Amino acid sequence: MDQYQVFVGKWKKLTGVDLNLYKEAQMKRRLTSLYDKKGYKDFEGFASALEKDKALLDETMDRMTINVSEFYRNYQRWEVLDQKILPLLSKNSGTLKIWSAACSTGEEPYTLSMLLSSHPLVKDFQIIATDIDDKVLQSAQKGRYHERSLQEVPDQIKQKYFTKEDSSFYTVKDEIRKHIQFKKHNLLADPYEKQLDLIVCRNVLIYFTEEAKEEIYLKMSSSLKQNGVLFVGSTEQIFHPEKFGLTSADTFFYQKKG
Repeated sequence: MDQYQVFVGKWKKLTGVDLNLYKEAQMKRRLTSLYDKKGYKDFEGFASALEKDKALLDETMDRMTINVSEFYRNYQRWEVLDQKILPLLSKNSGTLKIWSAACSTGEEPYTLSMLLSSHPLVKDFQIIATDIDDKVLQSAQKGRYHERSLQEVPDQIKQKYFTKEDSSFYTVKDEIRKHIQFKKHNLLADPYEKQLDLIVCRNVLIYFTEEAKEEIYLKMSSSLKQNGVLFVGSTEQIFHPEKFGLTSADTFFYQKKG
């Protein structure tokens, strides 16, 4: 067995994350860059260090998970959600139940909460926001962001739902935070919520193998209510949604049909 596979086995024992389900070349590149910077020569030495050093393990987990996020990322897709998808979902549900999967530092679930709070057809909603990385979840729960994360936020939304702390930082108001529950979750290993109206999972599945992606899409489809919608990232178009009991509702939006 090569050193990388030995590392994969140790990593799974330490974190519960199976790197065999991620694209190997990308993971190797990221790990090799990190252990070089830390002064290790190979996967074997790095794995031994991770077993003994919790801080290094946490840092490596943070590096392995892809934490790139901003409010209203790809703004046009949020307009489609607001103007086309939410009216569809609001017809069939009093309280919308939404899952923001792999939510990173929280910009996505807070964007959802702001959008839903200002939507005339949405009566009530709850958002479950999950990520595999404890560190980013702690950051998300604080709801405090540098102004560069808010570049795509419309001025009226910024004024209504954020408190400006100083020249550079903004904090999300409690009326937006109260709708969101943050939880740790492993997309590849943990059970999924059921009876969801909307799942938002963007810009994370590109790092998984095709087999892992298919398994996740099947689980997400089974988690949706009839007519519920899956919203994916701009590099994650599903070319055969019917395999998962889905049909295209718009570009990057897929609806579960009975």
